[in-house]
Amino acid sequence: MRIRSFIMSASALVAVAFFSIGYFAISRILEHSVREDARQSSAATARIAFASMYELMSTGWNRHQAEQFLQAVRDAARDTSSHVEIYRGPVVAADYGEINQPPLDDALRRVLAGGAAATESAGNSIRYLMPLVADQRCLSCHASAREGTTLGAIEVRQDFAELIAAANREFLLWLLAVAPLAMAITAAVVWRVNRRLEQSIEVVDAAVTQVEAVADLRKLQFERHDLGFEELNRLFGHLGDLIAKLRAVAVDKDVLRFEIGLLEKFVITSDVVRDWGEYVARLLDDINEVMPTPVMFSVFQVGDEMLEVETFWSRSPDQATRAMVEAEVRRMIDLDGRFHGGADVAMHHHAPVRGEPLVMDLATFALHTKSLVVDQPKIGGIVGIGVNSDIIEDDTVRLVTDSILSTMLNVVGSVKAIHKYTCDMEYYATRDPLTDLYNRRVFWELLQYEVARAQRHGHEFAVLLVDLDNFKLINDNFGHATGDIYLQSVAKAMKKTLRPGDIFARYGGDEFVALLPEITSDTATAVAQRVLEVAAAVEHFTPDGSRVAGSVSIGMAIYPLHADNAKDLFLFADNMMYRAKEAGKHQVGVPGEQEVAEIFRDMTATTMMVLKAINERRIVPFFQPILDTSGNHIAGFEVLSRLEQDDGTHLEAGRFIEYAEKAGAIHRLDTMVMEQALRKLAASDFAGYLFINLSPRALAVADFLATLKRTVAEAGVDPRQIVFEITERDTVRNISILERMVGELKADGFKLAIDDFGSGFSSFQYLRRLPVDFVKIEGDFIVNILENERDRAFVQTIWRLAADLKIQVIAEHVEGIEVLEELKRIGIEFAQGYYIGRPGGALGGKA
Repeated sequence: MRIRSFIMSASALVAVAFFSIGYFAISRILEHSVREDARQSSAATARIAFASMYELMSTGWNRHQAEQFLQAVRDAARDTSSHVEIYRGPVVAADYGEINQPPLDDALRRVLAGGAAATESAGNSIRYLMPLVADQRCLSCHASAREGTTLGAIEVRQDFAELIAAANREFLLWLLAVAPLAMAITAAVVWRVNRRLEQSIEVVDAAVTQVEAVADLRKLQFERHDLGFEELNRLFGHLGDLIAKLRAVAVDKDVLRFEIGLLEKFVITSDVVRDWGEYVARLLDDINEVMPTPVMFSVFQVGDEMLEVETFWSRSPDQATRAMVEAEVRRMIDLDGRFHGGADVAMHHHAPVRGEPLVMDLATFALHTKSLVVDQPKIGGIVGIGVNSDIIEDDTVRLVTDSILSTMLNVVGSVKAIHKYTCDMEYYATRDPLTDLYNRRVFWELLQYEVARAQRHGHEFAVLLVDLDNFKLINDNFGHATGDIYLQSVAKAMKKTLRPGDIFARYGGDEFVALLPEITSDTATAVAQRVLEVAAAVEHFTPDGSRVAGSVSIGMAIYPLHADNAKDLFLFADNMMYRAKEAGKHQVGVPGEQEVAEIFRDMTATTMMVLKAINERRIVPFFQPILDTSGNHIAGFEVLSRLEQDDGTHLEAGRFIEYAEKAGAIHRLDTMVMEQALRKLAASDFAGYLFINLSPRALAVADFLATLKRTVAEAGVDPRQIVFEITERDTVRNISILERMVGELKADGFKLAIDDFGSGFSSFQYLRRLPVDFVKIEGDFIVNILENERDRAFVQTIWRLAADLKIQVIAEHVEGIEVLEELKRIGIEFAQGYYIGRPGGALGGKA
């Protein structure tokens, strides 16, 4: 329906409704007025009749005269709409007799009985009854009456139906005469309004038909028009304002589609990390489908590395254009000030070989950039996009370029961060973070490899086990920070004495191990002697001038002279090292023929001693507390094995566990310690976690799960309190067994922790394949977290990863309040170490 038709129809309906309602209302008003006028005229007629009758009665009229008077009154009203009747009351009838009058009805009886005047309406007629009440003048003629007695009544009837009907006819005729004029005036008004509206619509329609894309909004202009009505003028003005706002916020559907596509590109996959340059090149192709974009670039610096600029071209540029862009990028880097490197900027260009060479000049070239600088990990970057300067001021183009730059900043920055984290993980998987030497895991892999290689080629090699003498005194007297510096200096000095092909590793704590391939016993002895002398020559001075120095004791084992497998060879060197310490320290333990036999006897004796202790149940649990860093309360204890010796002292697990594993008794040892620990837990009021270590060989025992579940059930301990620790470097070959076993344990409510997390490169595999509840960060990363930025970054990375996977983190080797406060700042949930509490035989405290 058109607006004109609607207005005309609506106006007609309004007019009809108006006339109908007016006719009805005026008819009702007229009828009410006529009715009221009839009532008043009836009352007046009754009073006039009474006054006339009274005047006649005053002359002393007789009955005949009275009847003539009544008939005259009736005759006078015969041809009118009125009818008058006079009724004689009982008192007068008693004195003068009855007269010819109509029968009395109830209303008349009430009036004659002494009621007041009454009015009755019935349809289009009215009846008025007026009582004739005796006063003092009437008593002279009516002796039986008293003052106030009703002597009679006058009835006046009026029928005004014809009067109302005539009035209505006249009013209707008047309305019909006026209606055409009103309709004509209404039609003229409607036409004028409609014309104004149509003019407005025509202007809007002409403008809207020009808009085919968001860019057309910029060409759309609304001039001010006087539409004859203030409201329409205001509406038209608001429409112009709306168009202006739409220019600022509207986005073309192609741009919107491109924006949605950008969101999908935020997903960082391994392919993107590996081939991020190809990713950006494809992104540039996508951008050019929306707007012409000649060049994109990224500038990133990771740590102290050189600034690298990667430039991506839509077409291969000519030399002048390439030089111009390089100069602009260098200028932008210099202006930023947050990046260092100066002239050390490596420029890399990526351009497809297609079409004519790209030519641009500085007058038509504009850069739009975004930057990112973070401290952990230390990464800084700028991404930029180069476009023609005549379109960079366009709001939509700026919106698109902002989205592109945000995507590039996130993708390239994430790629750089992931690359850095990956490099750090690869580094820490094989290296000791304090000394940069190979770690224990790599040493064992290389030792086993060297055994196999020596067997194939028939040559000898040597193993040197080096232990710092009295290193604990250095830590106690000068602090761990000084001890770490001294340890680093000794490690660096010892490594320099070795040949380029020799392997030097930190085994743990203050122990080092060297693997010397293809070497004779005499040469190995000479090398060990040089290491001994170099280590003794190392000295460090503290800030207060104190001199820190020490010595080392070295144990040596030769393959195949002393052992033909990696485990025995290491144990042999370990025994020789302890012999060197017992002999006075600061010497090399070089076995003679007699000593070889004694060492094998000692190794056998040690194995028998461990087996005897297991049989006598002298392998006992010690408990080291684990602190909840948020609530500063003990949340759990780790169970550590100790061998109770005859003199009442306890031997640490590192001195006998390898012998138990070699003897095949590790499963019995684990079960024994676990039973005792569970009984102590059941007898205590401790409601926190109990962390129990499991060795790889125990996992391989067929009935281990059944024994474990039975042991826990017999102790009456809630499985949800038990956390089994799996050392990461010991489980690399047992991942399939772990998956099956851990699945059963988790089903029963037990929890799982990965110990020494970060000591091997398989860390992520365990997190991905096993339902881990806790990770315990390798203590070597914790002890230097305040001094070593690389260690701090590694710890923060592990915590962020664990937090995303809903895994809680435990920091080991916490040995000072400063370290604990730093761990709290990072967000580490739990802490364990000598500062929290040393291992003890008692389990106490409430979680």
